[in-house]
Amino acid sequence: MLGADAIIKCLEAEGVEYVFGYPGVAICPFYNSILESDIKTILIRTEQNAAHAASGLARVSGKVGVCAVTSGPGATNVITGIATAFADSIPLVCITGQVNSKLLGSDVFQEADITGAVESFVKYSYLVKNVNDIPQIFKEAFHIANSGRKGPVLIDVPIDIQNAELKKFVYPETVNMRTYKPTVRGNMAQIKKVVAELDKAKKPIICAGGGVLLSDAADALREFSEKHKIPVVSTMMGISAMPTRHPMYFGMVGNNGKPYANRAMNESDLLIMVGARVADRAVSQPGLITENKVLVHIDVDPAEIGKNVGPTIPLVGDAKHVFEDLTAQEMVCDHEEWLETLAGYRENMEPKRNPNPNYVDPAAFITMLSDAMEEDAVYVADVGQNQIWSCAYHVVKSGRFLTSGGMGTMGYSIPAAMGVKLADKKKQVVAVCGDGSFQMSMMELATMNQHDIPVKIIVLKNNYLGMVRQYQHFTYKDNYSVVDLSGSPDLEKLASAYQMDFMRLNNMNGAKEAIEAFLAEDKSMIMECIIDPMDLV
Repeated sequence: MLGADAIIKCLEAEGVEYVFGYPGVAICPFYNSILESDIKTILIRTEQNAAHAASGLARVSGKVGVCAVTSGPGATNVITGIATAFADSIPLVCITGQVNSKLLGSDVFQEADITGAVESFVKYSYLVKNVNDIPQIFKEAFHIANSGRKGPVLIDVPIDIQNAELKKFVYPETVNMRTYKPTVRGNMAQIKKVVAELDKAKKPIICAGGGVLLSDAADALREFSEKHKIPVVSTMMGISAMPTRHPMYFGMVGNNGKPYANRAMNESDLLIMVGARVADRAVSQPGLITENKVLVHIDVDPAEIGKNVGPTIPLVGDAKHVFEDLTAQEMVCDHEEWLETLAGYRENMEPKRNPNPNYVDPAAFITMLSDAMEEDAVYVADVGQNQIWSCAYHVVKSGRFLTSGGMGTMGYSIPAAMGVKLADKKKQVVAVCGDGSFQMSMMELATMNQHDIPVKIIVLKNNYLGMVRQYQHFTYKDNYSVVDLSGSPDLEKLASAYQMDFMRLNNMNGAKEAIEAFLAEDKSMIMECIIDPMDLV
């Protein structure tokens, strides 16, 4: 068996169904071997999007997403996708081809030190030096990627290693790494401390981060919140940990969050931060969340606890296990007065908008779209003003909300939505982007067309890089620099070029009927919504 064959056997053993990638000479042995497998290959049009598509698949399936690209520019192109996954703790295994191992360090054609280049953006990386190590390396890589604090792992495989013969292929059944043993169960003594504080608290609140979803803890969180009447807010990455209209959910916190969510967190006397890094977008002033309150910080990664703010009670563990253990404890909680106060805040502090009637109002449109979407639909937001409007006005039912939070990578939504659709072809999947972010991944319309991946795409068009324009509006008094998107393509003609249907909405007249028609059939379609260029989030 060749090294390339062994890699395919490893992927099969891990239950991999799809590999997203782009071939080149240094990865050709791998792509030759995969022809003999039932694993499906998806030809992405640029390598960054291979990682994004693998990310979308991983986030809704709970499995490790896999991408494979060639050496040199193929490997360097995929770095942004790897960094995006790392920032949001998404489990990926990224396979890169490499030049002949005997030529490493001699600056030959398409050589790049990819393991060195991605050091800051991976949980771990491997350079395969011996073909017989392939089974062990892949077993470890999948384990590392999808355990503890999840994240991407890179495996760099020189072409001569792919073409070398293994003595014997045996895929390990277990992994036992002396230096990697993540804590899953929370310390019971710390859990009892949390229970003791909850017994005393009058105004407790839970702030759910992306770690709640990554650990499949949403149901456990909801059960705990409902049982003890403890309200919940979320970070951007924690959106969909609770249904938007759940009576115990009070919105997203942070710079672009709901005012009543921020007020609720600030006024609480006990704050449970779970699966959140307490970074600047969610908590701009860390001192406020420790002032006059007990702070409990729950995270599977001990390095995150205390990194940005010192907790009263640190608790290392997987969110699902921790909430199951907390729910099993006896405690006396009476928070009706606190909940009534928060309900009043929610009713009276909802931001008021004054939209221009000549354009589509993104806030009203996104809510209308959400209401029309299926119960378990997946909404993938890109980055920019469209992301902030989506966070504020998309209504999660029992589905998922995905976006690039930690890295804020434009162009994420379309390839990630493709990965989501392949993970579960029965799910309705909608990607929402601006006209700037759309043009960062519009080449993937070819991938959707070639591989029959029916994703709905909405482009909120204002002819600007809206978020930067808004920043320049406030900071530089409308002195705009390099944000005009003149020269953008005619999306109707572009859709036709890729055999996709197209709709354009100029204002809110007929929006409900247009949305219903847009969602009616499970096929790829682009809807362009014309937004007031001066609208603000």
